[in-house]
Amino acid sequence: MGDSTLLKVAVIGAGTMGNGIAQVFASCGAQVLLVDINPEGLAKGVAAIEKSLAKLAEKGVITADHQAASRARLSTSTKVEDITDVDLVVEAVSERPDLKKKIFAQLDAQCPPHTILASNTSSISITEIAAVTKRADRVIGMHFMNPVPLMKLVEIIRGQETSDATTKTIVECSSSLDKTPVEANDYPGFVSNRVLMPMINEAIYCLMEGVATKEGIDTVMKLGMNHPMGPLALADLIGLDVCLDILEVLHKGLGDDKYRPCPLLRRYVAAGRLGKKSKKGFYDYA
Repeated sequence: MGDSTLLKVAVIGAGTMGNGIAQVFASCGAQVLLVDINPEGLAKGVAAIEKSLAKLAEKGVITADHQAASRARLSTSTKVEDITDVDLVVEAVSERPDLKKKIFAQLDAQCPPHTILASNTSSISITEIAAVTKRADRVIGMHFMNPVPLMKLVEIIRGQETSDATTKTIVECSSSLDKTPVEANDYPGFVSNRVLMPMINEAIYCLMEGVATKEGIDTVMKLGMNHPMGPLALADLIGLDVCLDILEVLHKGLGDDKYRPCPLLRRYVAAGRLGKKSKKGFYDYA
């Protein structure tokens, strides 16, 4: 593990992504404040971090001392107001532009001028989020991959006004977390989802049109293209509602019908078949 170049970090949102991001920063020596307005969600997030650190220690990836020190660097709060004296804030709340803008406007008002405000958004415009602040030069995208402690990539997204200095700091910070940073410009879906989501969508069209079974489609992509998991199983893992949201962003933002969400995806989401989190998506997890 490296040492984070940013020493005081706040993470907003203790869900799967937020708790993973908090864990990685704490493991690399940063003092981390994990904030979630839902006390239950916050407790679940902390439990997930403790479980993950314990697993890494058990496997010998980290020592028991490192496990204890990482946990000791983590503090929690249910109030966004408590985020004041930090070098970096990483927002990892749900993919709702209105919610993100509200949080960024509040952070801009209460954080010191040097604080960099980052979003873990997977598809929402960084330029649009930055526009609600008076520090658009210090707003950037840090799109981590799930599961955060294991996945090496961080997609770094520059908004229209993001400065070179901010970008350099975040690139260096990502490298210090033992991640591989890749810079992308602020276009809908960035690189990861602009390439991934049409593939998932096409797989759903293949299923809808009866080209092959779900197992057949996933096996072709796993064995034929060497993907670790098939696109339909991956969609279940991401969440079918999240896939639909991202496809809507791509369709609207780029105005091209090739991003039109498959009607079967819409139907599954309408039925509450959201994938692993609802125990049923393309596959059954009950």
